[in-house]
Amino acid sequence: MSGSRGAEAEERFRALHESTFADLLRFVERRVPVDEAEDIVSTVYLTAWRRFGELPEDARPWLFAVARKTMANQTRGWLRRRALDVRLSTTEEQHVADGSSSAAARVDLQRAWRTLSATDREALALVAFDGLTAEQAATVLNIRRSSFAMRLTRARQRLQKALEPAAPVAPVLSSRPHTFQEQS
Repeated sequence: MSGSRGAEAEERFRALHESTFADLLRFVERRVPVDEAEDIVSTVYLTAWRRFGELPEDARPWLFAVARKTMANQTRGWLRRRALDVRLSTTEEQHVADGSSSAAARVDLQRAWRTLSATDREALALVAFDGLTAEQAATVLNIRRSSFAMRLTRARQRLQKALEPAAPVAPVLSSRPHTFQEQS
């Protein structure tokens, strides 16, 4: 790129970087160790710069997809579950006066979250944590929108079920009446 055309492309790229960097970094930090996140994000932007002419109008899902593929390339050999695990502990905590009710809710959510499959966690995270629409998340995962919508619905149902309190176990009652002597 040369001259004003190169300057225009550079300015558009800077605007893209400025508008997506924070979200992309959070997306990556929840999935890999924090000390590796910036390297992955820089690789994503290098790829975006090299393929700048091919970027779609809404480049955000494209960047997330490139980040996801970059993470997969860097995590080969790691267990799949660990590579895709969303780290809830990195989310900002909301402070409540005594903290007891929010702490209990966080513990319940973390416990329920860990019962979900990596696929369910990824679908929920793309929408809830990364703020993507169903169409954008489907682009990130390289699946049809209808497939993603079904995956998201089922993941929400499984999370809701995991958050429900366990049904109390009723004591077993004998069907025959006790006599006074048996009770003493």
